[in-house]
Amino acid sequence: MNSSGGSCSSLMDVVAYDHHHGHGHDEELHVLAVDDNLIDRKLVERLLKISSCKVTTAENAIRALEYLGLGDQNQHIDALTCNVMKVNLIITDYCMPGMTGFELLKKVKQESSNLREVPVVIMSSENIPTRINKCLASGAQMFMQKPLKLSDVEKLKCHFMNCRS
Repeated sequence: MNSSGGSCSSLMDVVAYDHHHGHGHDEELHVLAVDDNLIDRKLVERLLKISSCKVTTAENAIRALEYLGLGDQNQHIDALTCNVMKVNLIITDYCMPGMTGFELLKKVKQESSNLREVPVVIMSSENIPTRINKCLASGAQMFMQKPLKLSDVEKLKCHFMNCRS
């Protein structure tokens, strides 16, 4: 393994950056970040926290749906009242085992009137135009190339904070 680059060094830079910079006083954006890859999930979580976002993570789409109150359990009422009003953005990986980010997007947009308005951003390390178009046509707000950078997250936050005002 090459120790001179890649995700690990950028993750360490991000952790160091976060340690030295305080958080702003902006209105907090609550993001549900979904990724089956632990490194990618931690990186996204750290970048969002640097940008003063509240972050909840899920290791797969099934867990995300449970958190959002769309799981198979009969906890819909509790989960809806506790969580949904707090989530302002869902950011999910496209390629995940069990249920893809695209399937998660479709469930959020089609099966819940409460969640339909919550923006969903799809991330992927693969730049496949047909996949990107399919996601955008199905209601994704944005498609972002992995690995995410701090500038991507800042742009994302700026876009969604402006949309809400």
